[in-house]
Amino acid sequence: MPDEDQQICAISRSTVQAAIEVLAGARAVQQLARRLDDRCLAALQHRAALTRRMPCGASPTAGRLHRNPSVHSVRACRVTADIYEASAVVVEESRVRAVALRLERSRLAWRVTVLEIG
Repeated sequence: MPDEDQQICAISRSTVQAAIEVLAGARAVQQLARRLDDRCLAALQHRAALTRRMPCGASPTAGRLHRNPSVHSVRACRVTADIYEASAVVVEESRVRAVALRLERSRLAWRVTVLEIG
């Protein structure tokens, strides 16, 4: 299903970009409420709050975390007809990170049920 694979990659790319922007403080976490399930949304909100509390002098790269994030690549793998797993590579100013997602089809749309940001 090439069309569905492309759709999943597009959803994954935009979700990952938005999640990294939430961590950077450039986007409100509630903008992802339709895409993430409640558990993922709460975890992302918690991580963003912890990131904002980290003092900039705590490490040499702390002030540059989550700057200029760009999703470099996305790969998706169909698990079942209603479940995909995807991975993305995000390039930031001072580091490269991996992101893993699990997307499940609900009655209305694809929702992210697992979001792991490395």
